[in-house]
Amino acid sequence: MNPPYDGPSFLPGPPIDRTTWEGWRRWCETRRAFIPAPVLTAAEFALKSLRQQRLYNLHRLATHSSLPIDVTPMSERVAHAVLARVEDGAFSHKACTRGGIMVNGDGAQGKTETVCEALAIFEETWMALNNYMNPDAMPGTRDLVAPVAYVRCPVKATPISTCQRILDFYGEDYKGMRLEDLVRTVKTAIVEHATRALVIDDITRLKLHREADQDVLDLIREMMSMPVTLILVGVGIPTSGLLREGRRDPKTLEWIYQPIKDRGRSPNDHAASQHERRFQIVDLDPFRYTTGPEMAAWMNHLARLEGHLRLLNDTKGMLTEDAMPEYLFDRTGGVVGVLEKLIQHGCRRAIEDKSERLSKELFNQFTVTPGDMPDLDAESGEQPKIPPHKPTPGKKKPRGRVTVFDDDGPAAAGETG
Repeated sequence: MNPPYDGPSFLPGPPIDRTTWEGWRRWCETRRAFIPAPVLTAAEFALKSLRQQRLYNLHRLATHSSLPIDVTPMSERVAHAVLARVEDGAFSHKACTRGGIMVNGDGAQGKTETVCEALAIFEETWMALNNYMNPDAMPGTRDLVAPVAYVRCPVKATPISTCQRILDFYGEDYKGMRLEDLVRTVKTAIVEHATRALVIDDITRLKLHREADQDVLDLIREMMSMPVTLILVGVGIPTSGLLREGRRDPKTLEWIYQPIKDRGRSPNDHAASQHERRFQIVDLDPFRYTTGPEMAAWMNHLARLEGHLRLLNDTKGMLTEDAMPEYLFDRTGGVVGVLEKLIQHGCRRAIEDKSERLSKELFNQFTVTPGDMPDLDAESGEQPKIPPHKPTPGKKKPRGRVTVFDDDGPAAAGETG
């Protein structure tokens, strides 16, 4: 008799919102808690009862929907730059302005997860060094300590709504406050909670071509005068107006900025150039597939992905042999988020049609669409460029009723009363 399959462990808990202090802490503590489905062969799977097989299939689906963010050469460089800039500011005893960092890249490149992982590592170290207390707390008090604050700009972002998002992270009340009051309350909250790194994600949702929104440049400068490192994450930062208008040199891959022009009535004539001097900008690029080292990096990434797959056929070489690496690059453009969705959908189909194998024929049956990434705002340019693909129908197989949630009772499960 087969032992009962311990399936409930893969069920997700309450949704985590990293834009609140409680949510951020819970994410830091549980981000590696998920246990993927065990690796089974087709023979081992066949020995299980029908109920155990269904539970295992659901666990596999959860595993493929929760693929870990593997480190790439590009994300490793960005994480190192973010961690170095935050540590330089956090351990400095000077009262000078902390340098910030901007993480730029197209949609679905993994910018947010790369930054959050780097800052979670910083927070763990910082909290341990300070005995998990607020080092700046008043004697006799137990102030809330939040070394890292993470917020996202709303889709229709303004300086006011950005300040409100920051205060939402700390749970501060801001009802009836004007912009000046909001900025002052934000500065107070950052100091009182001993925050050393402030992340503003989706920063390019701020539309700086509107004259009224030029105030955001002053807001950022206000924040940089505090003992906190500002990390801005967004799509197309060099051309957004946060820095001077820029273009990327195709040979050196460095950003080249246009000379400062007179902005007439704008009170922030040189604010963008000041930001350029105070911020380091790093790009999280997609994979490329031209040179030998670039091809090797892509192959290594696919090989690591193979190790995360839970198909009944041996997955070694499933993504890396024959012409599959070139095919996957053509289908995804080297964008890790698009590749993840392609693999996730492919694994589901391979389980449903019982082929238990990823192949070009299977991948050709569907395409990844922007609808697979609903949290990315199209108007802000956050959705990635997905290479076009016309699905080709595979061999039709008769489809019976979906029985995955059926309960056949103790007898079918091999259980005894």
